[in-house]
Amino acid sequence: MEPIYLLSLASRKSGWLAARQATVASNISNANTPGYRAKDLAAFSEVLNKTQMTLASTNVGHITPDNPDAVDEAKSATGNWEVTETGNSVGLEEELMKANTISGDYELTTNIVKSFHAMLMSVVKE
Repeated sequence: MEPIYLLSLASRKSGWLAARQATVASNISNANTPGYRAKDLAAFSEVLNKTQMTLASTNVGHITPDNPDAVDEAKSATGNWEVTETGNSVGLEEELMKANTISGDYELTTNIVKSFHAMLMSVVKE
């Protein structure tokens, strides 16, 4: 039996989301710090690209991607966010939008793990 990487991938994604949430929280807490520059993490797709995980086809009926190197990336919002009087680059609206995105991504990851766990448990019970 081949190892199942979904749980490992979900764990890495959750760790990345926790680190990103800590970074966003740091940005918000330094919103009034003179000269502070907002920080963010590299996209998870970049972290995923660094791992050498490939999809395995165990059946000839499996769908193969047209371009195996293609990665579905979310487009980053490029906008002119406010620069405060103190000269820092923290926009509270932008940081709150990031926090909301992180929350949604964490919920999605958790739901995928729950569903996968339910599938595994149904197989084990049979």
